[in-house]
Amino acid sequence: MRLTKFGHACVRIEHAGVRIVLDPGSFTEREAVDGADVVLITHQHADHYDADHLRATSAQIHTIAAVADVIAAEAPDLADRLHVVAPGDVLDVGLPVRVVGEKHAVIHRDYPLLDNSGYLLDVGGTTVYHPGDSLTVPGEPVDLLLAPVSAPWLKIGEAVDFVREVGAPRTLAIHDRVYSEVALGMVDTHMTNLALRDAMSFTRLADGADLD
Repeated sequence: MRLTKFGHACVRIEHAGVRIVLDPGSFTEREAVDGADVVLITHQHADHYDADHLRATSAQIHTIAAVADVIAAEAPDLADRLHVVAPGDVLDVGLPVRVVGEKHAVIHRDYPLLDNSGYLLDVGGTTVYHPGDSLTVPGEPVDLLLAPVSAPWLKIGEAVDFVREVGAPRTLAIHDRVYSEVALGMVDTHMTNLALRDAMSFTRLADGADLD
């Protein structure tokens, strides 16, 4: 498995000749979708979905109905590549993928609660979980958690508890563009002090870097 971290919440996973890109949004470099076979989108916020990124690839697009409706309205030229998924679905996109969770985390009670579904991928026997903008625990063991670490809807204590509850041996920070390097250094400290048990690791990567 090759996993590359791109801007903010976007990662690219390559395995067995399949290249899957998750959440290439407005804080993500266009190169993230180069050569993509499949794009998975968790929800409709611009930092996770960017129509021009999708136009830059011929990849099939898998996403929930709420996002598909937005794409159909804003970018009808992409509609013929859309595949609508729902929570609990198991997909075969070259790798097995399970759709996990239904709602975005609460930003404020006065905002409508958007739909959001994460993705649990079986990458050659390694289970990778991207939750989108949620703290939904997938209900099965995870080998690599892609954990949001900075957001208007997230406190560091919630992020720590999410990492603890999932209990993955490895955690990679995502959703990191809205903090400064100083604040992200604080995240590193809190995760190391509070979230990690024996044989657990927490990693942040620069944009464009591969996970070892």
